This record gives sequence, C-alpha cells and structure tokens, in this order.
Amino acid sequence: MGKRGEITQEKILSVLKAKGVALSAYDILDELREGSPKIAPPTIYRALKVLVDQGHVHRLESLNAFIASTGKTQDQASIMSICDDCGIVEENVAPKLVNDLSGILGKTGFEAHHHVIEVHGRCASCDDEGAAS
Repeated sequence: MGKRGEITQEKILSVLKAKGVALSAYDILDELREGSPKIAPPTIYRALKVLVDQGHVHRLESLNAFIASTGKTQDQASIMSICDDCGIVEENVAPKLVNDLSGILGKTGFEAHHHVIEVHGRCASCDDEGAAS
C-alpha cells in the first residue's frame, strides 16, 4: 500500500474515533471531502477493507456501517451492542460464547471462519433518560 493509501486509512480511523458512532462509508466520505474534495468512494472502500482486515475497524453488518475498534478484542470475535436510540456501539468479547457457538455449528459439519455478533437494543444512558421522562 502506498503512502497515500496509508494517509487515507489514518484519516478514516481519525474520523471514526472522533465521531464515536457507526458511520457509513458515505458519511466518512463526506467528512473527508472537506479536506480532500476529489476523494472518491472506491478509495474509501479500499481503505476500509484494509482497516477491517487489520482489526482497526469493525464493519457493522446490520447497519452497513463502520466503527473504530477499541483494541480490547484483538484476535477475538467481538460482540457489538448497538443502541437503537443514540447509535452508540459498545464492543465486548465473550470467548466462551464464541467457542460454544462454534461447537454447536461444528456438530453439523459447519466450520465458522468469521463471527459477527450484533445485538440491538437500548443503552443504559438512553434507558435512564426514558425512565426520567
């Protein structure tokens, strides 16, 4: 990957960390266009693929969006808790759960290569706000 690609990756990671919520590739593109008006969607998608492959970014399948990794889950399957009210995403790991899931699937001969575990609901902050109303 050339220097320009690495710079784009750094910018994308910076945007994701600054926003702290899941962003679509086009949301990221809009953020980066302020400083780089000629940047195109394929550039964003290529950089995101590298960042996901390296474990710096997670793709949220159910939202078709991306979020920066917290780094706590390196080399482990993440469990993403997604608040449907405020959009915050929390990243956790539960190795036993993933092992159990792989074991259950393995009984049928299915070999899991990639786990995507996303749980939608309401975060504690939004729940507290709802109770206060």
